Amino acid sequence: MYTKKVEIVEVSPRDGLQNEKLQIVTADKIALIERALEAGARRIEVASFVNPRAVPQMADAEAVCAGLPERGDVTYIGLVLNMRGADRAIATGRIDQLGAVAVASDGLGIANQGQSSDQSVDVACEIVRAAKAAELTGQVTIAASFGCPFDGEVAVRHVVSMAERLARSEPAEIALADTIGVANPAHVAQLVSAVADAVGPVPVRIHCHNTRGTGLANVWAAVQAGASVVDASIGGLGGCPFAPGAAGNVATEDVVYMLERAGVATGLDLAKLIDTNHWLEGVMGRTLPGMVARAPLFPAA
Repeated sequence: MYTKKVEIVEVSPRDGLQNEKLQIVTADKIALIERALEAGARRIEVASFVNPRAVPQMADAEAVCAGLPERGDVTYIGLVLNMRGADRAIATGRIDQLGAVAVASDGLGIANQGQSSDQSVDVACEIVRAAKAAELTGQVTIAASFGCPFDGEVAVRHVVSMAERLARSEPAEIALADTIGVANPAHVAQLVSAVADAVGPVPVRIHCHNTRGTGLANVWAAVQAGASVVDASIGGLGGCPFAPGAAGNVATEDVVYMLERAGVATGLDLAKLIDTNHWLEGVMGRTLPGMVARAPLFPAA
């Protein structure tokens, strides 16, 4: 048996765009967020508050936040890697939830955040506490949970230990990220189950990249193992500037098609997601990786 309902976090405005060389104008980023809202998204990762020299695509984070639709039923998420970023996100007055990042390997931790794995856990806990002090919520993603581009394999017991430490700060949830798309369904099921058992009532989220074609299978394995929240990106855009080979989130429309056909409710409108995929192709100037938007509608209207 598996859950009959899954929450989708739409990450295309941040994780989807951050690695793109084509600089997307602020108005198009806001339009993407508006389209995601129209399709039913109620949690959206809208920007990251990082050094614009390192991630130029996110240089307009404050401008994007200023243009966000006023909605009482939506959680806008800002990704932050340190307290400087947390302060920036809080200062916008538009971010509802801070997304912190701990890294399961020293290699990627140093490349991504200038921190060891252990240090990244401490900083993530500090960010969650800062979010609460600002009357927001905070959640944490454990990057490279399934493998690191620099250090190779990552032990399950290490990720579980990290999750236990992070849970003490009482985050809204803990996400396990397959940052470079090396996970397989068996590994995903094992790690999601182990972390869910270790962190008790704290929900487990899954973040899969489709780099090697296993993304959807990994999402399904995670849902069966107890993940109640899934990250996805319209069109399948995505990648990490600091993780070589990290390409392509699972496409929101592909995830929604799979889950809804299996009887798992997502609350999202597939036709509107497909329409947004086609619109985003025009913005990006190319065909996007997502598969469902390229196929005939089924069942036919």
